[in-house]
Amino acid sequence: MKELRINPTKHSPEIALSPEGSILIKGRSIHENVHEFFEPVDKWITDYIKTPADLTCVDVNLEYFNSASAKIFIHFLEMIRHVSLKNKKFVINWYYEDGDEDILERGEYFSSILNVPFNFIKLS
Repeated sequence: MKELRINPTKHSPEIALSPEGSILIKGRSIHENVHEFFEPVDKWITDYIKTPADLTCVDVNLEYFNSASAKIFIHFLEMIRHVSLKNKKFVINWYYEDGDEDILERGEYFSSILNVPFNFIKLS
């Protein structure tokens, strides 16, 4: 399995997916067609969870995302939870800027609906 990297634009986040267990989503996600943009990410995660690393570390550092992107991110995080079916562990780090209550609250919401603890990390 190969690493997948997608460079950021003003409308799309940086994506870095490593078979060694590192998943990064960083930046802004305000796509018109989220399914087309995130299709390779969905395929990569689907393949990854078949033989995941012992520890999968998901780092989400978003400054803004729209509701269509939110649905995709929830879907991806639900998929990542499946590594536990392979007796592997995962951790989700949710980064937010000091004072950005919207991003923090969205992370708390994701954590609650997925019933998965997140590490909330305030950036100064």
